[in-house]
Parts: sequence; structure tokens; C-alpha cells
Amino acid sequence: MDGAPVLLHGEAEGMIQGLQTFPLRDTGSGGWFKQHEYIEKLNMQAILNASAGQEEIIKDLLLTHGKIPTLIRQLISVEIWKLKVFPVLCQLQDFQPRSTFPLYMVIHHEATVINLLETIFYHKEVCESTEDVVLDLIDYCHRKLIMLVSRSGAGIPSQDRVLPSAANETSSLEELKQQAEALEFDIAVKCLSVLRYITDHTDSLPLSVTTRLLNTHNVPCILVELLHNCPWSRRIRGQLQKYESGRWVPVPAEDQQKMTKLDGQVWISLYNLLLKPECQEKYNINNFIKGQLVKLRSFLTEVLVDQLPNLVELQRFLSHLSVSEPAPPKKGLILEQVPEVWDAIIRENSGKWKAIAKHQVKTAFSPSEEDLHYQAQRWAQTYNMDVMETLVPDKPKCGSCGAEASKRCSRCQGEWYCDRQCQVKHWEKHKKTCDLISDAMKKVKEESKTEPRFS
Repeated sequence: MDGAPVLLHGEAEGMIQGLQTFPLRDTGSGGWFKQHEYIEKLNMQAILNASAGQEEIIKDLLLTHGKIPTLIRQLISVEIWKLKVFPVLCQLQDFQPRSTFPLYMVIHHEATVINLLETIFYHKEVCESTEDVVLDLIDYCHRKLIMLVSRSGAGIPSQDRVLPSAANETSSLEELKQQAEALEFDIAVKCLSVLRYITDHTDSLPLSVTTRLLNTHNVPCILVELLHNCPWSRRIRGQLQKYESGRWVPVPAEDQQKMTKLDGQVWISLYNLLLKPECQEKYNINNFIKGQLVKLRSFLTEVLVDQLPNLVELQRFLSHLSVSEPAPPKKGLILEQVPEVWDAIIRENSGKWKAIAKHQVKTAFSPSEEDLHYQAQRWAQTYNMDVMETLVPDKPKCGSCGAEASKRCSRCQGEWYCDRQCQVKHWEKHKKTCDLISDAMKKVKEESKTEPRFS
């Protein structure tokens, strides 16, 4: 993947050095949004480097400055904001936002952070650098996987990204809730990858990690349920679709037994958790767990094993497990670490959710027209369209009908259409956003003649 970098080394280092943890009350503040902008750019640069096989400078800088725990704390903070503050905010009678754009950016922040972590967590040294907050990250991933299991078969919404309208509409907050719901699926599948990378390196992480994965959360049984329900596979009017690289794509008949990346992440995680010596020593397998794990044998077909030959060892383990009696529970006094980030944020803000929501309505989420245009201008700088195209593996989709698109809106450069008819049909909905973004892009071009790239 070619193309100019999003960030120069010095710019990236300055941004990473400045990363900090904000109090929940300050979510959506000016400083918070500036940091969100930085993390978006760092995420894009990390994806570009990893995809092109280049030196992963973002990963190296995050390690050098010890900022991986900061990213995890931000992840959990926004998760709590979405669970505790956002619903209260939407119920406030006096909250009639001029634009849902700032709210969308907060909601999207969680997806950006987990995407960055997914990109860099492949490396052992990143997993080791998480310090004590690795347990909080495991709990976070567990919550998302439970949500994924509970939603299996319930109909997952399309994951095509649609930015909210830039103007006040009757259904703007309801639309925002739907967008947040759609993002949850994408966040959950990225958590699956992060969890797999953690299982790769259990031998170099604290003992508490293995215990939490196996005995506290019983992750292997959750993975069995995911394989059984396969939430990243669905049928629409008889056509099989699978979720790959952030999109639902149709699967030809000849490829329907081909393992997807998500399938592979589940099987590798199971392999690690069931066959690694340090995991086998820790896992208390009772009759219920045995019954769940033995279900895996029906999935281990020749076609599957041919694609991932290491699964032969897992087949042998399951065959032996099916005819053996569960071992008695392992005893011993073990001092366990406990996760602290979630509990600390909840304790600090318990009973204050409505007060926080009212404060943020007055400060962060009721921008003036001038502030709104400034935010859109910063958005246009951050989401450079030429760079974004290199990050999207598939051809763009029509903003009206969802079909493959080849024509882009000439004004804002941010929406795609398959033909003129769809563009005209979608214009009434797209117009306000188009006006805001195109105006911002004009200002960016004007300022770029006299100012440095990242002012």
C-alpha cells in the first residue's frame, strides 16, 4: 500500500507523548476532542504501516512512552459513558442538539481505540506493556463477546458507516442510537482479535491473566457458542454473506466452507487456551465444560483442518477429553490481581450520571454554528479522503441503495453513489451534511496555503 504518510515521526511522537486520561465529566470537552483527533490520525498511520509491512512507528512510540495502559483506560471510560451517561442525555427534555456530530465522535471514539489496539496487539511486547490493566482489557473483551453471543441470530445491522446529519432533525438522536448499535458489532469482532493476541502470549503475562480467561470468564465455552451461532455469517434473501474487513460481503458457493479471519481467530484462541501447558494447568474442566468443549468435534471437518493444520492437535485433545473423566478441581492458595479501571470510574461517578449529562449538554454537545463549522473543518483535516481510500479494502458502497459505487459526490467527496438516480434520491438527506463538510474543506484548502499541515 503506497501513499503519503498521515503523520511524520515527530508529529506522531508529540501526539503520543500528550495522551492522557480524562475524567468522565470531561468527555467531549475541547481537550478531549483534540486527543480524539490525534488518536484517529495515529490509528490511520498504524494501519497504513502494518498493511504495507513498514516499520510500525506508532506501536514503537506507544511502547516507548508507556501509553498502552492510557489507551485501555480511555476505552473503558467511553464504554461507561455510553452505558451510563448517553442514555440519560438522550432523555433530557431540554436537549435539542443543533447537530449530533459531536456526540457521534464520542461514540465512534471507542471503535477507533479498539481498532488501534487490534492493529498493534499482535506484538508480544505490546501485550506485556499493558501492566495491571490487561485484566481490565480482558474484562472489556469478555463483555463484548457476551454481547456478540446474545445478539447471534437476532439480525445484525449493516455496518456501512454513515455520518450523522449536520443539522437538527426530529429523529437525529434515534438515528444516533442506531449508529451506536451498529458500531457495537464492529467493536466486538475487533475484541475477538485482541483477545486472541492475548492468548498467544499467556506464557509471558501474569498468572492472573490465565485464571481470568479460563476460570473467571470461561472464555473457551463462550468461543464454542460463537462458533455455534456464527454471528459474522448471515443469509439475506437466500444469499450467504460473511463479515470481513468491516463489511458484509456475499460469498460464492465455492467459497462457503472457506475459513474467514474471524473463524480463524476463534480456533486459534481455543487452541491456545486448551493446549498451552500453562492453560491446561489452570483450567478446571467439570462435566458441564467437558460437554460444551466436546461439541467442537462436529466443527472439526477435514476441510477445516486442511486450512488450519494445527487443529489436528486440538482434535486429539477433544477425542481424549470425550472418553475421560474430568479431573478434580485444582487447589492451591493463589493471590490474584483484580481489575481496577472499571470499578474506579464507577465509584468516582456513581450517582452523578444525570449531573454529568446536564453539564455536557451545556458545554460539549450544544456547539454554536461557528463551533460546528470549526469541528467539521477539523474533521475534514483528520479524515483526509485520499488516505481513507487506502484504508478501505473493498470498493465503496452507494449511500442510497448500498450497491457497489463508482461515482463520488463532487462537493464533499465523502459520499458515493452507483448512478445519478440514487444521488438525486439521497440528496435531501445528504444535503445538510454535504454543505457543512464542503464548506469546511474549502477553509482547509485556504488555510493550507499559509499554515503548516497540522496547526
